[in-house]
Amino acid sequence: MNTTKNMVNWYAVYTKPRNEKKVYARLVEKGIETFLPLQRKLKQWSDRKKLVDEPIFRSYIFVRIDSKRYYDVLNTVGVVRYVTFEGKAVPIPDKQIEQVKQLLVQDIEIEAVEGQIEPGARVEVRFGSFKGIEGEMVEHAGKKKVVIRIDHISHSLLVTLPTEYVVIKRE
Repeated sequence: MNTTKNMVNWYAVYTKPRNEKKVYARLVEKGIETFLPLQRKLKQWSDRKKLVDEPIFRSYIFVRIDSKRYYDVLNTVGVVRYVTFEGKAVPIPDKQIEQVKQLLVQDIEIEAVEGQIEPGARVEVRFGSFKGIEGEMVEHAGKKKVVIRIDHISHSLLVTLPTEYVVIKRE
């Protein structure tokens, strides 16, 4: 955890399996700024179909805290641990959380992919409702998609956008 006083950052927290919504409610109850990215999906059971909100990143939730709230989060029922690097909780850049939030307000299918995706050309969305989002252009399942990587949790979001909406970013 970054020891800078009063530095507020986003952190990824690993939860017990299928406990994301319960952990979210408990953290909100404690007054901790929490983000649980959900996507509405149609589920099929043997006797019925139902729309349900499912976490995009299974067993992960995001919290925005300073160093004083570190243990408040860790001591919440259902929380397993922070996502760490070399034993320290790793901050998630605000920009990445904002991009996920921006994607979620759109009614599109977002595919979360665990593990590595081969890097592609750096692109920026210049048109449409995703204007300003940065990512990489890759081909996945025969379609061109924009990848938004979430640092430190080994997940990426795949979003299908019209190719005319994206431009290659010059470094």
